[in-house]
Amino acid sequence: MSIEIKAPTLPESVPDGTIATWYKKVGDSVSRDELLVDIETDKVVIEVVSPTDGVLKEIIKDSGETIVSNEAIGAVEAGAAAEKPAAEAAPAAKETEQPAAKEKESDDSGDAPLSPAAKKLAEENNLDAATIKGTGKDGRVTKEDVLKAIESPAPSAPAGSAPASSGGRIEERVPMSRLRAKVAERLLQATQTTAMLTTFNEVNMQPVMDIRNRYKEQFEKAHDGVRLGFMSFFVRACIEALKRYPAVNASIDGNDIVYHGYQDIGVAVSSPRGLVVPVLRNADGLSLANIEKGIREFGEKARDGKLAIEEMTGGTFTISNGGVFGSLLSTPILNPPQTAILGMHKIQERPMAVDGEVKILPMMYLALSYDHRMIDGKEAVQFLVTVKELLEDPTRLLLEI
Repeated sequence: MSIEIKAPTLPESVPDGTIATWYKKVGDSVSRDELLVDIETDKVVIEVVSPTDGVLKEIIKDSGETIVSNEAIGAVEAGAAAEKPAAEAAPAAKETEQPAAKEKESDDSGDAPLSPAAKKLAEENNLDAATIKGTGKDGRVTKEDVLKAIESPAPSAPAGSAPASSGGRIEERVPMSRLRAKVAERLLQATQTTAMLTTFNEVNMQPVMDIRNRYKEQFEKAHDGVRLGFMSFFVRACIEALKRYPAVNASIDGNDIVYHGYQDIGVAVSSPRGLVVPVLRNADGLSLANIEKGIREFGEKARDGKLAIEEMTGGTFTISNGGVFGSLLSTPILNPPQTAILGMHKIQERPMAVDGEVKILPMMYLALSYDHRMIDGKEAVQFLVTVKELLEDPTRLLLEI
């Protein structure tokens, strides 16, 4: 019985998707719930698994083709078994005949010896035996090695790639992924449709570092292995500052200003497929441990491509930490329709004047980019100063002063 493989139901905000990678070929055995194909959308990559045990009978939509919700993309023959290649089904006697000649035979180039059956199979499939790694005795290339080479051909250059020039200068042209294209579109939109400005300040991270060094082991034991990082302090400081300056937590919808009575904090995360911004919902009600746990889970899901679309929609304010990559100072770009984004950076020791003395302190530059249509310069500066003050005296976070 043939069972259709269908694309999942996509959210309303995602009109279609693109077939990214098929992990099975027609004729391959598949198991129930085994990953068959990735579907890439503007926001996430969705995994599609096999509905049953059997054999992949048909691929309707190849890599690069566009699909919509619930569209048939392939079919599985339930209960069927994969057929062995004809060469593998040949009588074993053919491979064992004339053992004396077999021991002496090798390819013309003088490389690893090649069995008669392997040589015949390589010639029939136009394979260069010298490129096949032998797994037999003394590096001998066996029939199984040739079959593996047939099933897993060397990757060819992507369509449109330019060949290497005589000088060895290689160029490669590949299509931009949907996620990367969407990120590029939103960044361009933000720079073209907002009156974006950035204000800077710097914060002494010594007080937060002292708390972290003093309590990190107790914190980790008390919260089942969750580590105490810097991000939770920044999230808490931003939440308190957003309460005092609600315009920074607002968004623009046409000619309307939408003030949000809650703080949903987006945390920019780098993934193998591009930048994603999962959201900590109702962050005001989260403890430091729950914030750290949420951020860690987002990072793991982003790395594995398992973030759900629902986890990346919404958000009233965003925090981006370029410091993990070594950035000393940058200008973060707004994440519309949000009106502000905070950029964290690398902690670096610098000589600072403190009460008439020069001290070496661990300092971090902070950058707040904001939409000047919504937020006045005064509010932006005061917001950033509030974040700075709360971080330099963390007890104020507990007292909410």
